[in-house]
Amino acid sequence: MRRPALPALAVAGTLALAGCGSDGSDSSVASDAHAALSVVSAYMPQPVSDSMAAGFLTIVNAGGTKDELTSVSSGEAGEVTVHRTVGGTMEQVDRLTVPAHGQLVFKSGGNHLMFEKLKRQPKQGQTVSVELHFATSDPVLVTMPVKPATYTPKTGH
Repeated sequence: MRRPALPALAVAGTLALAGCGSDGSDSSVASDAHAALSVVSAYMPQPVSDSMAAGFLTIVNAGGTKDELTSVSSGEAGEVTVHRTVGGTMEQVDRLTVPAHGQLVFKSGGNHLMFEKLKRQPKQGQTVSVELHFATSDPVLVTMPVKPATYTPKTGH
């Protein structure tokens, strides 16, 4: 009769030990429970117009939760709008998703920023500052170098 008690004791011991290892504060889970945003490859081609310019960058999300870019502001322009290109047609959008463990890429012919009502015409070698606003994450301040109007980055955007 002792044999059935031994397996029951082993199961009970295993269950007790399984409950001992976690207090719900596993740092790998906690750090993955929100978006972790950064920006790479930001630049503005030198504008050919006195009043408008484009901007390109990549928003990287290392976190486990998506976020959304909701607006962009800059002291360099009266307005900065977010655009996407679908089927060769450019359209202004209110928000774009930054996927969890993914990227939101702004590149020529695709998603891009439009600087309207420029307060000055940025020249090659200067920089332009922008602030990216998100649905849940804190704003991200980005300094964009002004590149030649014909600049093509090695990363393809």
